[in-house]
Amino acid sequence: MCSGRVDLDFVLRAFANGMEGVFIGGCRLNECNYTTHGNYHALNMVLLCRRIMEHVGLNPERLRIAFMSSGEGNLFVEEVNAFTRKVKELGPVGASDEADPAELRERIREVRELVPYIKVQEREKLESRLESEAEHEGLFTAEEVERLFREVVSYHIDPERCQACGICARRCPVEAIEGGKNRIHVIDQAKCIKCGTCLEACPDKFSAVQEIRGEPVPPPIPEEERILERKSKAR
Repeated sequence: MCSGRVDLDFVLRAFANGMEGVFIGGCRLNECNYTTHGNYHALNMVLLCRRIMEHVGLNPERLRIAFMSSGEGNLFVEEVNAFTRKVKELGPVGASDEADPAELRERIREVRELVPYIKVQEREKLESRLESEAEHEGLFTAEEVERLFREVVSYHIDPERCQACGICARRCPVEAIEGGKNRIHVIDQAKCIKCGTCLEACPDKFSAVQEIRGEPVPPPIPEEERILERKSKAR
């Protein structure tokens, strides 16, 4: 499998399930077998994930990526053995980290819910191709990741402006918008992946979808108030 298919959530899920370390092996950079150069994406994902691990209090040395060809068995063994020694040195999750295991699991759970949002926000950097190791450290900064979580974007449908046209509901990739004919639409925040599709889809003449950053989303209106009464046209 191409290392580029290793998703950020895969790594976070491993740590959430109690794994003490995650090792990713990929083809050598610029030697992609599939011409997709997914190994660059894997590298960028790891650089981002390590910053996120710092943010939640998990030692980033618990995650490592190495590049080698299929004929370099000795190098693979060396890399895995070195990583195994490092993980044993770090001990169980929580032993050398900045939070206890239960707290880390909760923090990771919260981050996992935001993975689609994180990938949308950092899409350009995740798709970049770094030419030198000197660029690795600065691709994602601690300040950038802290701001990413501090200013999490959410979307809300203004009940005063919604015309129940259904365009946003049809375009939503995860069916997070509840609506129907003549019913004011509501975004299910638990399902929403914060991709912004609804904001783009809402017609300008309505502008019912609002982008909210770093603030709580207003509660949905009561069910009995969601019926949209339309005035019939005079004949």
